[in-house]
Amino acid sequence: MNDSTPQMQFGIFSVSDITEDPTTGTTPSEADKIRAAVTVAKHAEEVGLDVFALGEHHNPPFWSSSPTTTLAYIAAQTERLIVSTATTLITTNDPVKIAEDYAMLQHLSGGRADLMLGRGNTGPVYPWFGKDIRQGLPLAIESYNLLHRLWREDVVDWEGKFRTPLQGFTSTPRPLDGVAPFVWHGSIRTPEIAEQAAYYGDGFFANNIFWPKEHYQRLITLYRQRFAHYGHGTPEQAIVGLGGQVFMRANSQDAVREFRPYFDNAPVYGHGPSLEDFSEMTPLTVGSPQQVIDRYAAMRETYGDYQRQLFLLDHAGLPLKTVLEQLDILGGEVVPVLRRELQKNRPAEVPDAPTHASLVKAAYGDQSPRQAVPGANRGDNLVGESPYQDTPAKAGAAFGLGNSGR
Repeated sequence: MNDSTPQMQFGIFSVSDITEDPTTGTTPSEADKIRAAVTVAKHAEEVGLDVFALGEHHNPPFWSSSPTTTLAYIAAQTERLIVSTATTLITTNDPVKIAEDYAMLQHLSGGRADLMLGRGNTGPVYPWFGKDIRQGLPLAIESYNLLHRLWREDVVDWEGKFRTPLQGFTSTPRPLDGVAPFVWHGSIRTPEIAEQAAYYGDGFFANNIFWPKEHYQRLITLYRQRFAHYGHGTPEQAIVGLGGQVFMRANSQDAVREFRPYFDNAPVYGHGPSLEDFSEMTPLTVGSPQQVIDRYAAMRETYGDYQRQLFLLDHAGLPLKTVLEQLDILGGEVVPVLRRELQKNRPAEVPDAPTHASLVKAAYGDQSPRQAVPGANRGDNLVGESPYQDTPAKAGAAFGLGNSGR
């Protein structure tokens, strides 16, 4: 893991939509878009960005049903880039599988991995995975409680409402260096998710692309207040991430003219408010690099100092060539200035963006981090009191056979 990651992280996120290019009438194939995403992620590192985040969807016209697979492939071809999600569905994925998959990604990326948990915005996904959308919020809360424990306890006994109980269960592999991947809780509208992030002392990511700033300001303020209430630090020390949406050309009129057909026909907001009205109501900024700098440098006035800024670039049918050009502008002209502007007068007590290296340092200080070494057994945890040499099992381990480790 590169320890020189800046105090504030900048990057891009993708929702993985496959949308017709309204200027040509062509629609790329799934294979085209999957290859393009890898190209975009690699170029994000090349232009100096810190993070590439990928959403999760299980229905057309989206392709990213298995973000861990894609992110591991990207991590193998990059050296510094943090790979993340933009959203991992905590409601329809089994928390046991999330624990396993993202710990594996953490190992394979050398710690350059974190994830954003959320409920998603596709209602039909719940029955596809055997879940009830009417239980979406309590399901999210219960599932994360289990995931949190699976990463922090070698042996877990657990019982809840929405899945079968666990007895003496060990999630493998254990997190890299004994430190769980950093978790952001993403929300568009739900204060309970802000509360959940605050309760655990995790990060809170406000999507910040569809609603007026006052809406996200309320959610972030709630999260900061509750973060302090639960004893994790001051409100200013809470870990906040923001989404964003831009399209840039050297001349602002050229940017508006080029982006307008994509905006007008996009499935998400096409055929609704005008580009001008939407840009006024939300952080969407279509114009010159300086206009983007001015608007996003002012985000701290609304939300306070924060740790991560991600931009949506590769959507609405924009061709790969255009997306790569946008990355060149973002990395070459915009982000270097935003780094300086958002660092000015930043209070010393405001924490840096979390990295694996910083989490390991916080957990161990100058001591060597844990390297999990299994003890000898038959592969079913039934021999010995713990599956690991350095950590005794809790009571109830090995289906009740080893209970002296509490």
